[in-house]
Amino acid sequence: MKAVVISEHGGPEVLRYTDFPEPAIGGHEVLVRVRACALNHLDLWVRRGLPGRSIPFPHIPGSDISGEVAKVGESVKNVRVGEKVLLAPGLSCGQCAQCIAGRDNFCKEYTLFGSGVHGGCAEFVKSPVSNVIPIPGNLNFEEAAAIPLVFLTAWHMLFYRAHLQPAEDVLVIAAGSGVGSAAIQIAKATGARVIATAGSEPKLAKARELGADEVLLHGGEFAREVKRLTNGRGVDVVFEHVGAATWDQSVYSLAAGGRLVTCGATTGFDSKINVGYLFARQLSILGSFMGHKAELFSVLELFKRGLLKPVIDCVLPLERIADAHKRLENREQFGKVVLKVP
Repeated sequence: MKAVVISEHGGPEVLRYTDFPEPAIGGHEVLVRVRACALNHLDLWVRRGLPGRSIPFPHIPGSDISGEVAKVGESVKNVRVGEKVLLAPGLSCGQCAQCIAGRDNFCKEYTLFGSGVHGGCAEFVKSPVSNVIPIPGNLNFEEAAAIPLVFLTAWHMLFYRAHLQPAEDVLVIAAGSGVGSAAIQIAKATGARVIATAGSEPKLAKARELGADEVLLHGGEFAREVKRLTNGRGVDVVFEHVGAATWDQSVYSLAAGGRLVTCGATTGFDSKINVGYLFARQLSILGSFMGHKAELFSVLELFKRGLLKPVIDCVLPLERIADAHKRLENREQFGKVVLKVP
């Protein structure tokens, strides 16, 4: 099969579109003919490398996958060849206490397609049958691939971690990202008032189209504007994933008793906090990583009802993956960059 393979860490030049052996499946696995694979910032980290984290080479990236079932293992009963599916991006052991309790993203063996195992930037990918989900409604393959990781992450952050309530104020940092554009929609569907930030006026306009009530450029001291828009109070929830560049302003944007929830640090991990301010204002700082697999079904139900929609920046052929990485790396996109597999 054709696949994008990396054999060393580095820039976009290490992404090679080449021949690679087609995966063999086990009894409880499914072989999916990949039709689309969307990029995430995780793909940049996998390509560049992270200190203390090793990836076995050669490696196929790509976590957000949609396609058609090509083969099923001998023990698979509930998936049919030819079915149009997307894949839940997280993989876990399925047997530990956390998995049995439905908290699979807390499993010690938890990993993602394209990170700990081969991903979807290829003509075929193998998956446990438990990760195979029918594509809802009339979504095409590109739209389906734009959903799983970012909408699952945003849902888990807002509801499981931050316990977002209707009529609360939410500040979504970096609306142009995949997870930011998902968070705006989910928060609005809840009934929250959404203030969104972005790095350019065109992105702010698109954030308004998604439902943001107020928009702000996130350079400089945007916390002052947040306080102005909330009559000096601040927001109940800050949805963070940028890290060092926005951290201080995100914290200062919180109302007394507010919750900051974060799933990433694309501009750096070194952020500080005034502990006195933290306890005096009774703030909560919450970490979040992916989400429970069951939460993805809740997300997809809202797509069926038309309350959420995929946000696609552009669709490129798989062999142009280097260009796709550059677009994401330069923060030129609004929403998801999707690769179409020929």
